[in-house]
Amino acid sequence: MKIIKTKLELSNYLNTFRELGLTIGFVPTMGALHQGHLSLLQQCKLKCNVSVVSIFVNPTQFNHPNDLLGYPKPIEQDIELLTQLGCDVLFLPEVAEMYPNDEQWEYHVGDLDYLLEGEFRPGHYRGVTQIVYKLFNLVEPDFAFFGQKDYQQFLVIKKLIADFDLKINLVACAIIREKNGLAMSSRNVRLNAQEKEKAQLIYQSLLFVKENYAHYEIDELLDKAKQFYLNDADIKLEYFSICDQETLEPITAKNISKGIALVACFVGETRLIDNMMLD
Repeated sequence: MKIIKTKLELSNYLNTFRELGLTIGFVPTMGALHQGHLSLLQQCKLKCNVSVVSIFVNPTQFNHPNDLLGYPKPIEQDIELLTQLGCDVLFLPEVAEMYPNDEQWEYHVGDLDYLLEGEFRPGHYRGVTQIVYKLFNLVEPDFAFFGQKDYQQFLVIKKLIADFDLKINLVACAIIREKNGLAMSSRNVRLNAQEKEKAQLIYQSLLFVKENYAHYEIDELLDKAKQFYLNDADIKLEYFSICDQETLEPITAKNISKGIALVACFVGETRLIDNMMLD
Protein backbone atom coordinates (compact mmCIF):
# COMPACT_ATOMS: atom_id res chain seq x y z
CA MET A 1 0.00 0.00 0.00
CA LYS A 2 1.34 3.41 -0.97
CA ILE A 3 0.79 6.19 1.58
CA ILE A 4 0.56 9.68 0.09
CA LYS A 5 0.28 12.92 2.06
CA THR A 6 0.19 15.68 -0.57
CA LYS A 7 -2.32 16.58 -3.24
CA LEU A 8 0.30 16.89 -5.97
CA GLU A 9 1.80 13.47 -5.34
CA LEU A 10 -1.65 11.88 -5.23
CA SER A 11 -2.71 13.44 -8.52
CA ASN A 12 0.52 12.46 -10.28
CA TYR A 13 0.43 8.90 -8.93
CA LEU A 14 -3.19 8.26 -9.91
CA ASN A 15 -2.61 9.69 -13.40
CA THR A 16 -0.30 6.76 -14.11
CA PHE A 17 -3.22 4.38 -13.59
CA ARG A 18 -5.61 6.48 -15.69
CA GLU A 19 -3.15 6.43 -18.58
CA LEU A 20 -3.34 2.64 -18.44
CA GLY A 21 -7.13 2.76 -18.62
CA LEU A 22 -7.59 1.33 -15.11
CA THR A 23 -10.70 2.12 -13.05
CA ILE A 24 -10.23 3.92 -9.76
CA GLY A 25 -12.47 3.37 -6.74
CA PHE A 26 -12.54 5.73 -3.77
CA VAL A 27 -13.56 5.32 -0.13
CA PRO A 28 -13.38 8.61 1.84
CA THR A 29 -13.16 8.15 5.63
CA MET A 30 -12.23 9.99 8.81
CA GLY A 31 -10.30 6.99 10.11
CA ALA A 32 -10.97 4.97 13.27
CA LEU A 33 -11.75 2.21 10.81
CA HIS A 34 -14.11 -0.66 11.61
CA GLN A 35 -15.68 -3.50 9.66
CA GLY A 36 -18.19 -1.10 8.12
CA HIS A 37 -15.40 0.90 6.48
CA LEU A 38 -13.60 -2.27 5.46
CA SER A 39 -16.75 -3.57 3.77
CA LEU A 40 -16.70 -0.44 1.58
CA LEU A 41 -13.10 -1.18 0.64
CA GLN A 42 -14.01 -4.79 -0.16
CA GLN A 43 -16.76 -3.59 -2.51
CA CYS A 44 -14.32 -1.13 -4.05
CA LYS A 45 -11.77 -3.85 -4.71
CA LEU A 46 -14.38 -6.08 -6.32
CA LYS A 47 -15.52 -3.34 -8.69
CA CYS A 48 -12.35 -1.38 -9.49
CA ASN A 49 -8.75 -1.97 -10.56
CA VAL A 50 -7.27 0.53 -8.10
CA SER A 51 -8.56 1.19 -4.56
CA VAL A 52 -7.99 4.55 -2.86
CA VAL A 53 -8.91 5.27 0.76
CA SER A 54 -8.57 8.68 2.37
CA ILE A 55 -8.26 9.31 6.09
CA PHE A 56 -8.89 12.92 7.02
CA VAL A 57 -10.69 14.20 10.11
CA ASN A 58 -12.38 17.16 8.47
CA PRO A 59 -12.67 20.13 10.88
CA THR A 60 -15.33 21.98 8.88
CA GLN A 61 -18.06 19.39 9.46
CA PHE A 62 -17.98 19.34 13.27
CA ASN A 63 -20.54 21.43 15.13
CA HIS A 64 -18.73 21.30 18.47
CA PRO A 65 -14.96 21.73 19.05
CA ASN A 66 -14.95 19.03 21.75
CA ASP A 67 -16.39 16.53 19.26
CA LEU A 68 -13.52 17.25 16.90
CA LEU A 69 -10.91 17.02 19.65
CA GLY A 70 -12.39 13.78 20.95
CA TYR A 71 -12.64 12.04 17.58
CA PRO A 72 -10.56 8.83 17.72
CA LYS A 73 -7.38 8.76 15.59
CA PRO A 74 -5.80 5.27 15.81
CA ILE A 75 -3.79 5.82 12.62
CA GLU A 76 -1.31 2.95 13.03
CA GLN A 77 -4.15 0.51 13.54
CA ASP A 78 -5.96 1.93 10.51
CA ILE A 79 -2.88 1.52 8.33
CA GLU A 80 -2.52 -2.08 9.46
CA LEU A 81 -6.16 -2.87 8.63
CA LEU A 82 -5.92 -1.30 5.18
CA THR A 83 -2.67 -3.11 4.44
CA GLN A 84 -4.16 -6.47 5.43
CA LEU A 85 -7.13 -5.90 3.14
CA GLY A 86 -4.96 -4.95 0.17
CA CYS A 87 -5.76 -1.26 -0.21
CA ASP A 88 -3.64 0.20 -3.04
CA VAL A 89 -3.41 3.87 -1.98
CA LEU A 90 -3.97 5.65 1.33
CA PHE A 91 -4.29 9.43 1.12
CA LEU A 92 -3.36 10.85 4.51
CA PRO A 93 -3.16 14.65 4.33
CA GLU A 94 -2.76 17.24 7.08
CA VAL A 95 -5.34 19.99 7.59
CA ALA A 96 -3.01 22.62 6.07
CA GLU A 97 -2.74 20.51 2.91
CA MET A 98 -6.50 20.42 2.40
CA TYR A 99 -7.23 23.95 3.63
CA PRO A 100 -4.22 26.12 2.72
CA ASN A 101 -6.32 29.29 2.57
CA ASP A 102 -9.26 30.79 4.43
CA GLU A 103 -11.71 29.73 1.73
CA GLN A 104 -15.47 30.15 1.67
CA TRP A 105 -17.81 27.34 0.62
CA GLU A 106 -21.44 28.28 0.22
CA TYR A 107 -22.88 25.28 -1.59
CA HIS A 108 -26.28 24.17 -0.24
CA VAL A 109 -28.24 20.97 -0.76
CA GLY A 110 -31.76 22.34 -0.43
CA ASP A 111 -34.10 20.76 2.10
CA LEU A 112 -31.45 18.19 3.09
CA ASP A 113 -29.64 21.06 4.81
CA TYR A 114 -32.54 21.45 7.24
CA LEU A 115 -34.13 18.02 7.66
CA LEU A 116 -33.11 15.52 10.36
CA GLU A 117 -29.30 15.75 10.63
CA GLY A 118 -29.45 19.15 8.98
CA GLU A 119 -31.74 20.42 11.73
CA PHE A 120 -29.73 19.03 14.63
CA ARG A 121 -26.29 19.68 13.12
CA PRO A 122 -26.62 23.02 11.29
CA GLY A 123 -23.84 23.60 8.77
CA HIS A 124 -22.70 19.97 8.95
CA TYR A 125 -23.38 19.18 5.31
CA ARG A 126 -21.71 22.35 4.14
CA GLY A 127 -18.53 20.98 5.71
CA VAL A 128 -19.13 17.49 4.33
CA THR A 129 -19.67 18.68 0.76
CA GLN A 130 -16.70 21.04 1.01
CA ILE A 131 -14.23 18.25 1.76
CA VAL A 132 -15.84 15.59 -0.45
CA TYR A 133 -15.79 17.95 -3.44
CA LYS A 134 -12.09 18.60 -2.82
CA LEU A 135 -11.37 14.88 -2.56
CA PHE A 136 -13.42 14.02 -5.64
CA ASN A 137 -11.49 16.57 -7.71
CA LEU A 138 -8.20 15.17 -6.45
CA VAL A 139 -8.91 11.47 -6.83
CA GLU A 140 -11.22 11.73 -9.89
CA PRO A 141 -12.65 8.29 -9.11
CA ASP A 142 -14.77 6.22 -11.44
CA PHE A 143 -16.67 4.88 -8.41
CA ALA A 144 -17.14 6.25 -4.89
CA PHE A 145 -18.38 4.08 -2.02
CA PHE A 146 -20.45 5.34 0.92
CA GLY A 147 -22.24 3.45 3.70
CA GLN A 148 -26.01 3.37 4.14
CA LYS A 149 -25.66 4.11 7.88
CA ASP A 150 -25.14 7.77 7.02
CA TYR A 151 -28.06 7.65 4.60
CA GLN A 152 -28.74 11.38 4.55
CA GLN A 153 -25.08 11.96 3.76
CA PHE A 154 -25.40 9.53 0.85
CA LEU A 155 -28.28 11.60 -0.56
CA VAL A 156 -26.25 14.78 -0.04
CA ILE A 157 -23.30 13.35 -1.98
CA LYS A 158 -25.67 12.11 -4.69
CA LYS A 159 -26.96 15.68 -5.09
CA LEU A 160 -23.42 17.09 -5.06
CA ILE A 161 -22.42 14.78 -7.91
CA ALA A 162 -25.51 15.77 -9.91
CA ASP A 163 -25.21 19.51 -9.26
CA PHE A 164 -21.54 19.66 -10.28
CA ASP A 165 -21.99 17.13 -13.11
CA LEU A 166 -19.23 14.91 -11.75
CA LYS A 167 -18.60 11.73 -13.73
CA ILE A 168 -18.65 9.48 -10.66
CA ASN A 169 -20.72 6.38 -10.03
CA LEU A 170 -21.96 6.51 -6.44
CA VAL A 171 -22.35 3.15 -4.69
CA ALA A 172 -24.35 2.67 -1.46
CA CYS A 173 -23.10 -0.17 0.74
CA ALA A 174 -25.14 -2.02 3.36
CA ILE A 175 -24.95 -1.27 7.08
CA ILE A 176 -22.62 -3.61 8.97
CA ARG A 177 -23.86 -4.41 12.47
CA GLU A 178 -22.41 -5.79 15.68
CA LYS A 179 -23.86 -9.01 17.09
CA ASN A 180 -26.48 -7.13 19.12
CA GLY A 181 -27.64 -5.20 16.04
CA LEU A 182 -25.83 -1.94 16.85
CA ALA A 183 -24.68 -0.29 13.62
CA MET A 184 -20.89 -0.16 13.47
CA SER A 185 -19.55 3.36 13.95
CA SER A 186 -16.27 4.98 14.90
CA ARG A 187 -18.18 6.52 17.80
CA ASN A 188 -18.98 3.12 19.32
CA VAL A 189 -15.56 3.03 21.00
CA ARG A 190 -16.81 5.81 23.29
CA LEU A 191 -19.51 3.56 24.72
CA ASN A 192 -18.77 1.67 27.90
CA ALA A 193 -20.06 -1.89 28.25
CA GLN A 194 -23.33 -0.82 29.88
CA GLU A 195 -23.98 1.87 27.28
CA LYS A 196 -23.24 -0.52 24.43
CA GLU A 197 -25.82 -2.91 25.83
CA LYS A 198 -28.38 -0.12 26.11
CA ALA A 199 -27.62 1.05 22.56
CA GLN A 200 -29.06 -2.12 21.07
CA LEU A 201 -32.52 -0.65 21.58
CA ILE A 202 -31.84 1.52 18.51
CA TYR A 203 -31.80 -1.56 16.29
CA GLN A 204 -34.74 -3.06 18.21
CA SER A 205 -36.87 0.03 17.60
CA LEU A 206 -36.04 0.05 13.88
CA LEU A 207 -36.75 -3.65 13.59
CA PHE A 208 -40.09 -3.14 15.36
CA VAL A 209 -41.06 -0.52 12.79
CA LYS A 210 -40.05 -2.73 9.87
CA GLU A 211 -41.88 -5.77 11.22
CA ASN A 212 -45.03 -3.78 12.03
CA TYR A 213 -45.04 -1.44 9.04
CA ALA A 214 -48.12 -3.15 7.61
CA HIS A 215 -50.03 -3.25 10.89
CA TYR A 216 -50.19 0.39 12.08
CA GLU A 217 -50.73 3.82 10.63
CA ILE A 218 -47.60 5.98 10.48
CA ASP A 219 -48.42 8.17 13.50
CA GLU A 220 -49.19 5.21 15.72
CA LEU A 221 -46.11 3.36 14.54
CA LEU A 222 -43.91 6.36 15.35
CA ASP A 223 -45.45 6.69 18.81
CA LYS A 224 -44.70 3.05 19.56
CA ALA A 225 -41.15 3.33 18.24
CA LYS A 226 -40.41 6.39 20.39
CA GLN A 227 -41.55 4.53 23.49
CA PHE A 228 -38.37 2.43 23.24
CA TYR A 229 -36.44 5.55 24.30
CA LEU A 230 -38.54 6.74 27.24
CA ASN A 231 -37.49 4.47 30.08
CA ASP A 232 -33.79 5.21 30.53
CA ALA A 233 -32.26 8.50 31.67
CA ASP A 234 -29.07 7.65 29.75
CA ILE A 235 -30.96 7.60 26.44
CA LYS A 236 -31.97 10.87 24.82
CA LEU A 237 -33.87 10.67 21.53
CA GLU A 238 -33.31 13.51 19.05
CA TYR A 239 -35.51 12.23 16.25
CA PHE A 240 -37.25 9.12 15.00
CA SER A 241 -38.79 9.65 11.57
CA ILE A 242 -40.34 7.67 8.75
CA CYS A 243 -39.47 9.37 5.49
CA ASP A 244 -39.44 9.13 1.74
CA GLN A 245 -36.25 7.35 0.67
CA GLU A 246 -35.49 9.92 -2.05
CA THR A 247 -36.31 13.22 -0.34
CA LEU A 248 -36.34 12.41 3.41
CA GLU A 249 -39.59 14.32 3.67
CA PRO A 250 -41.85 12.74 6.35
CA ILE A 251 -44.47 10.43 4.88
CA THR A 252 -47.96 10.12 6.26
CA ALA A 253 -49.34 7.24 4.19
CA LYS A 254 -47.52 4.03 3.34
CA ASN A 255 -48.78 3.91 -0.23
CA ILE A 256 -47.21 7.24 -1.16
CA SER A 257 -43.59 6.19 -1.49
CA LYS A 258 -40.89 3.82 -0.38
CA GLY A 259 -40.12 4.47 3.26
CA ILE A 260 -37.08 4.57 5.47
CA ALA A 261 -36.99 4.85 9.25
CA LEU A 262 -34.21 7.06 10.61
CA VAL A 263 -33.14 7.68 14.20
CA ALA A 264 -30.62 9.77 16.10
CA CYS A 265 -30.11 9.61 19.85
CA PHE A 266 -27.56 10.07 22.60
CA VAL A 267 -26.48 7.06 24.61
CA GLY A 268 -24.71 8.65 27.53
CA GLU A 269 -22.54 11.33 25.91
CA THR A 270 -22.29 9.58 22.54
CA ARG A 271 -24.52 10.52 19.62
CA LEU A 272 -25.51 7.60 17.38
CA ILE A 273 -27.52 7.39 14.15
CA ASP A 274 -29.09 4.47 12.32
CA ASN A 275 -31.76 3.68 9.75
CA MET A 276 -33.65 0.84 8.13
CA MET A 277 -35.38 0.53 4.75
CA LEU A 278 -39.10 -0.25 4.99
CA ASP A 279 -39.68 -1.74 1.53
